[in-house]
Amino acid sequence: MRNKLWAAFVAIAIGFSGVAFAADGGKIFKSKCSACHGPTGGGTPMAPALKGNDFVKNGSMDEIKSVILNGREGSAKKYPKFPIGMPKQSLSDDEVKAVIDYIKSL
Repeated sequence: MRNKLWAAFVAIAIGFSGVAFAADGGKIFKSKCSACHGPTGGGTPMAPALKGNDFVKNGSMDEIKSVILNGREGSAKKYPKFPIGMPKQSLSDDEVKAVIDYIKSL
């Protein structure tokens, strides 16, 4: 009986550990993206709005992921009126997915 209780406890702990370590797209956005894109994704003089942005709304996860991880500098820069290009970001796959889910919800 004691072994069954222990096994159940371990199974529950493993199940909840995934929830405890899930990436928080809002927190990542605030720490990595909001300085340029604004605290609510509305844009700033440094970078375009993500809120209501057609690319964000209609782009695939892979397309948006590519921009986040590879940036848009030099000839790949999409918005010439902004003073800087989009820098590359170093995020895990889970973090990128969480950020994309977050910005699509804006």
